[in-house]
Amino acid sequence: MIRRINKVAVIGSGIMGSGIACHFANIGVEVLLLDIIPRELNDKEKAKGLSLEDKVVRNRMVNDHLAHALKSKPSPIYHKDFAKRISTGNLEDDLHKVKDVDWIIEVVVERLDIKQKVFEQIEQYRTPGTLITSNTSGIPIKFMNEGRSEDFQKHFAITHFFNPPRYLKLFEVIPGPDCKQEVVDFLMNYGEQFLGKNSVLAKDTPAFIGNRVGIFGIQSLFHQVKELGLTVEEVDKLTGPVIGRPKSATFRTVDVVGLDTLVHVANGIHENCPDDEAHDLFKLPDFIQKMVDNKWLGSKTGQGFYKKEVDADGKKTFLTLDLDTLEYTPSKKTSFPTLELTKTIDRPIDRFKVLVSGKDKAAAFYRKNFAALFAYVQNRIPEISDELYRIDDAMKAGFGWENGPFEIWDAIGVEKGIELMEAEGLSVSSWVKDMIANGSESFYSVKDGATYFYDIPSKKQTKKPGQDAFIILDNIRKTNEVFKNSGVVIEDIGDGILNVEFRSKMNTIGGDVLAGINKGIDLAEKDFQGLVVGNQGANFSVGANIGMIFMFAVEQEYDELNMAIKYFQDTMMRMRYSSIPTISAPHGMSLGGACELSMHADKVVAAAETYMGLVEFGVGVIPGGGGSKEMALRASDLFRKGDVELNVLQEYFLTVGMAKVSTSAYEAYDLGLLQKGKDVVVVNRDRQIAEAKKHALILAESGYTKPVKRKDVKVLGKQALGMFLVGTDAMEASHYISEHDKKIANKLAYVMAGGDLSEPSLVSEQYLLDIEREAFLSLCTERKTLERIQHMLKKGKPLRN
Repeated sequence: MIRRINKVAVIGSGIMGSGIACHFANIGVEVLLLDIIPRELNDKEKAKGLSLEDKVVRNRMVNDHLAHALKSKPSPIYHKDFAKRISTGNLEDDLHKVKDVDWIIEVVVERLDIKQKVFEQIEQYRTPGTLITSNTSGIPIKFMNEGRSEDFQKHFAITHFFNPPRYLKLFEVIPGPDCKQEVVDFLMNYGEQFLGKNSVLAKDTPAFIGNRVGIFGIQSLFHQVKELGLTVEEVDKLTGPVIGRPKSATFRTVDVVGLDTLVHVANGIHENCPDDEAHDLFKLPDFIQKMVDNKWLGSKTGQGFYKKEVDADGKKTFLTLDLDTLEYTPSKKTSFPTLELTKTIDRPIDRFKVLVSGKDKAAAFYRKNFAALFAYVQNRIPEISDELYRIDDAMKAGFGWENGPFEIWDAIGVEKGIELMEAEGLSVSSWVKDMIANGSESFYSVKDGATYFYDIPSKKQTKKPGQDAFIILDNIRKTNEVFKNSGVVIEDIGDGILNVEFRSKMNTIGGDVLAGINKGIDLAEKDFQGLVVGNQGANFSVGANIGMIFMFAVEQEYDELNMAIKYFQDTMMRMRYSSIPTISAPHGMSLGGACELSMHADKVVAAAETYMGLVEFGVGVIPGGGGSKEMALRASDLFRKGDVELNVLQEYFLTVGMAKVSTSAYEAYDLGLLQKGKDVVVVNRDRQIAEAKKHALILAESGYTKPVKRKDVKVLGKQALGMFLVGTDAMEASHYISEHDKKIANKLAYVMAGGDLSEPSLVSEQYLLDIEREAFLSLCTERKTLERIQHMLKKGKPLRN
């Protein structure tokens, strides 16, 4: 029987419960969110004369929790309308409704007695065969299983989401003792395919995989920091992006999550893992205990390892906790010679060998830290997992690490890792020794585009399961390369489809990238069926690197500048008007020129987490790579549907003029940057390139024909231009915008109105591109524009257009 999930019930509406409910709503599932009823009226309810029997009172807790979640930043929901998929209720009046759902998820307080009581109540109404899972982060499932019916036990597992559920990809599945294998398989697949997660099968051990290793790493660091004489700022410098970890690194992350949360998990591991060889590390250092006693828990209490003070003039000062004196001092910038050596190394995975080879205290920290990590994870097999890749997957998906522990060990070298461990007096496990003795020199290998891992029982490299739905560019880049320059690699991804992968810094679009796109189209038109433009970097692209434009403008090389902009425009038009289908696969930041590229593709296959926008106003220009033209064209297409023309055009104008950026791919539809009925969204980014390839094939096999260039774009001329100019005059007069902002807005208005034509007219795309380019070039000569760009250069910010 094929199991389908159309409706879920989430029991418990706290931060996690509401977050889980929102994420199921994100993927189109109907959600019933339930919580307890309040025991007394609040002041507002008393003032209104309400009683404890009124429905609004009985549902107050669940509604307040959900409303708070929906207002939180970053948002748990892809689009505000998706919240309508969530209905609320309480456990006394509405629990009977669980009989109609396909999956019940328990997310109540972490107390076994309360969970058992909730399960007992659920059993009264649950339909046999319905999935039932708990989001517990530490209570053994064997205890929750006790006293339940046979059918309940067969369909019972832990499904552990990480907070916030929308953004963190880890989805740990821990089967109950009697859980059916088909249920486990379903949950693992559903997490990947529908929820967009990295599903990790874990054992019923304290803190499972992610928190067991993650909390060890933090606790280990707590104990090391004083020994090595490191400050809070120094540790965060060493444990952030330089090693492929989040910007919040260690101490800022603890402040955000809450020190009390970390302490709760650490205490649980300390109490429940007496045989752990690192048992003493889970005991809190004195300075941590004092912080807990002082209620210095992080953001929730206003201070933790960091503290922000605001003086009477509104000036902000950021302070850092001195771990010796427990006093706050002004934050200081830090630097280390070892880190300087890695500045020319783009990928964190390639930095690790350098980081452990230095001679300063940063290198000493890395050697000690990685030695402890390697020793710990090797000993967790088979305790928390039988396969080493699950540990890596959990750390990457749950803690935002770019590389897992065994991947880092591989990068340093297995023998070198052993050397680091032995230098710290740490033992090497027998299975690692066996691996080396059997001739395996690494934990991972790549064969025929697939990742293999060292399987301990068989003592050989085994294909990692679940890869068939993915195309992993790192695995095929060398073997499937068709063309390469400094900006792109073009890969053959099979079945007659090419992929153009950006490889420039931050995937910015410069001359080499544009040349690579044109080359990809040339190759595809000659010998292939279609083209995908996609990559698997942190972001699709922050846009065009306009440092070159700045140089042309400063040197007054206006002919070269005109040619550069025209080359960008022409490349975008080739994306639209070629004889093969082109697919753009944006994800993460997809700004400026990257947004323009996607808007000119035949189809966009966007990751749900795509932050798309035409942000050129920020650097003092208008979209000059076809974006201004395209927004006028898309507005024109809506004119035909009977919408009020000036209102539609104004909406599109404001999207550009206010540099609006979508907070998800679904919001990009509202902004007119994605098109309903044409472009699609995928929740799991790992599947995105494969999905884009599939759509390229569908278009090719359905008889794709090169489109005819548009000459029917309706522009409104002076009618629209007058409206826009009046608006910008009023905005300047009211001091909402500066004189220079008004100048930029007026240039955009001129383009989107189609110039100062005396009456509405039909024009070609090329006409709009020409006036767009003219407007862009004129703004590049403005002193204020050049000052903005220069300011961004000095700040070291990415220049995006």
